[in-house]
Amino acid sequence: MKTVKISLNSIDKVKSFVNEITKYDYDFDLVSGRYVIDAKSIMGIFSLDLSKSIDLNIHADDSEIDKILETLKPYIVE
Repeated sequence: MKTVKISLNSIDKVKSFVNEITKYDYDFDLVSGRYVIDAKSIMGIFSLDLSKSIDLNIHADDSEIDKILETLKPYIVE
């Protein structure tokens, strides 16, 4: 599992983010405080406070992590 901080501070970003990760057959969780939601759920994402950065847990094989991180680069907060 890999955890990165992401920012989804607009509706368009949320839509494109969900479209990108649904291409992968792995589990993605967004963690904000004590809430953990499925990152592939648009309704779930909109239930979070999107003004702050959110932790994204990627449950994928180590061999796939780099490819996924490259895809998610526009959303990752350094």
